[in-house]
Amino acid sequence: MTKRAVIIGAGHNGLTCAAYLAKAGHEVTVLEAGTEVGGAAATHEFATGFKVSTSAHLLYLLDAEIIRELELEKHGLALAAENLDTVALDTGGRHLQISGDHISAEAVSREDRDAMVRYRKRMLRFAEVIAGLHDQVPPRLASGERSDAWSLARLAWAIRRLGRKEMREFLRIAGINIYDILEERFDNELLKGALSLDGVLGTHLGPRSNNSVFAALHRMSGAINGKPGALALPRGGMGAVSSALAEAAKSLGVSIIFDARVGQIDVSEGRARGIILATGETMPADAVVSNADPRTTFLELLGARHLDAGLTRKVSQVRQDGNSAKLHLALDGLPEFPGLERELLGHRLVIAPDLDYVERAFNSSKYGEHSAEPVMEITLPTIHDAGLAPEGKHVLSAVVQYAPRHLNAGWETAKAGFEARCMNTLQRYAPNLGEQVTASELLTPADFEACFGNAGGHWHHAELALDRFLMLRPTAGTAQYATPLEGLFLCGAGCHPGGGVMGHAGRNAARVISGGASE
Repeated sequence: MTKRAVIIGAGHNGLTCAAYLAKAGHEVTVLEAGTEVGGAAATHEFATGFKVSTSAHLLYLLDAEIIRELELEKHGLALAAENLDTVALDTGGRHLQISGDHISAEAVSREDRDAMVRYRKRMLRFAEVIAGLHDQVPPRLASGERSDAWSLARLAWAIRRLGRKEMREFLRIAGINIYDILEERFDNELLKGALSLDGVLGTHLGPRSNNSVFAALHRMSGAINGKPGALALPRGGMGAVSSALAEAAKSLGVSIIFDARVGQIDVSEGRARGIILATGETMPADAVVSNADPRTTFLELLGARHLDAGLTRKVSQVRQDGNSAKLHLALDGLPEFPGLERELLGHRLVIAPDLDYVERAFNSSKYGEHSAEPVMEITLPTIHDAGLAPEGKHVLSAVVQYAPRHLNAGWETAKAGFEARCMNTLQRYAPNLGEQVTASELLTPADFEACFGNAGGHWHHAELALDRFLMLRPTAGTAQYATPLEGLFLCGAGCHPGGGVMGHAGRNAARVISGGASE
């Protein structure tokens, strides 16, 4: 029998879930509070003629099977650039280029170059273990169900097949800090700083924080056109990915309704019966699927009165306060970074001079302050995708760490000062940049929360950590996409396998709703 499913939120996971439910024969409606699809995975115009990916700007986790099964390329998905290198910027112009496991920089020793080959090979192998879990519905412990036992066995085998030596190393490092791992292996400070960034971007972690290795492995667990750990820029910005998902969903019969803010989930006789819009209009459904973050779903849309005290406490303890800002600059020309060749401007540029610099930047956020000297991941997408700016103009897009959601001074007061610090940091590497800026935009976690409704403004809806992984994400008892309330399901980034534009949470949720979780 065809089920009516209502999905709350047209973010990329909600759209993915909708498409797969429609493929399975369900009648699907997606309700979006805004006026366009994508949520934070969107492209927007921040100044006349200048467009940019709203939050994350690099694509590295979108699953190849989802691209193929939903025919996303037919629906408009294309890459403007792929296999981007990482360029660690140096104030003296002695920049360091990382191309996979190859380093281009005179100052890097042969020992560090050889160590990089070993490091990259090992980290990608460990990331493959995590990647193998992306499309699995997390097993329940001690459930007695054959499917759960099989899933646990698959996990154990994936680790065991690394071999005794590598298995021990994986178990040793997966939960510890990336600072120690990099100190063990490398001497070059600029190299270590750049590599540490993969373990802290989008998180409330510093290089010395436990789980920063795990966060780095998560980031490396994707592939672009079959190349593990690769980075790409989608043509048209990240919104083009969401648009392709929306077109795929609509081609399968999904209805997407905009300006449809959900007020609450309709509950009667112990199950979810549909939703009630903010306008008071009701929409019945056999399955209500939330693409919202855990706190919003359970404590606002559902309400604690429908939960037992234990689950209410677990949900309230999910760490989902954001710590990343996004800086967008409209430029009247291509910026110059002294010492950096022009052809490298289109790659991923990072400001992370050394491990201690990154750790100091993090320290401020622990006390409710933004970084005085932030770290950054920078792209100039218009080098590959000229349509994002007027002819001859460019866009600079930077992820900025660290910018805590709950700032002591309040973001309304401190926002201008933090943007000035970001500009000061950038101009150490590109001294004339300020003269080229014609417009700017700084988005803080408070802005992400206000614009997209994700409580805390965390891009991943919950911290990426081992205590929020697999059968513990977002909490024990809600990790299999089905919730304790019959008829209510989760499909957002707060679910396994986590954040990033990947689509797995949406597809996995659709399998559970359609009854195919044991496949």
